[in-house]
Amino acid sequence: MSTDYQQAREALGARLRDLRLTGPAGRLTGPRLAARLGWPHSKVYKLENGRQTATSDDLRAWAEAVGQPDVFAELDARLKGFESHIRSWRRQLAAGHRPVQDVWNLEVDRSRTIYAWEESVIPGMLQTADYARAMFLRYADLYGSVRDTEEAVRTRILRQQWLHQGGHTFHALVWEAALHALICSPSVLASQLDRLAGLVGMDTVELGVVPLGASLKIPAANGFWILDDRLVIAEDWHAEVWLDDADSVATYSKVWHTLGESAVYGADAQNVISRVQRTMRPR
Repeated sequence: MSTDYQQAREALGARLRDLRLTGPAGRLTGPRLAARLGWPHSKVYKLENGRQTATSDDLRAWAEAVGQPDVFAELDARLKGFESHIRSWRRQLAAGHRPVQDVWNLEVDRSRTIYAWEESVIPGMLQTADYARAMFLRYADLYGSVRDTEEAVRTRILRQQWLHQGGHTFHALVWEAALHALICSPSVLASQLDRLAGLVGMDTVELGVVPLGASLKIPAANGFWILDDRLVIAEDWHAEVWLDDADSVATYSKVWHTLGESAVYGADAQNVISRVQRTMRPR
């Protein structure tokens, strides 16, 4: 867990402790507060010591139990302040993949220019329904999340309408490794590569492929997206990281353009895709 995130969680915990000790009805012990809330005694101290992340419902209940319901807005703002930066998959996927896709659709709809780097998968904006389905099923298995696969697929495919609206540009960089990765069946991947090849030359899509043999100025690390120079969304195994400060956006933009120097575009990108297709369809 990042230091900034943990510090923010501990600061919220300290504020909760202060409210417990200084409420209008006087000092409350941890066990007494837990009894009022119907919680295990340990939950109170985990929240106060920054060892558990509160939910909005937790914060509302706490504020009411210590006799200070008006302080909920402040507590919830603190929570949103650090939750907006690190969004754990465990918490995000508690209700399935569809809600996560809904949030992404809202952010994409707000954007006019998007830069994406993917080193191991085809970017979601360019996926076929079958490829997206395979992806959601793999992650549902990994995280043990709700299998709302068909709803999630429909929502992801709906997002692709953005590509057909004037004034939008999607700059996608993909490492060639993603073209080979059998995260799905060979037939699904073959159809996905056909789809990708068909997007080369589309006026709202700039597709760059970094060949496996290309010289790289920096390592091909985790995937990330930059939306309108206002927001970066990067993925890791434990969470999505949302970054909206100017320095972070500038860093990721520099990374994207540096990786882009190793990419091929247009007919050359199509040639790389065709080469991979031939390995899948031997004559």
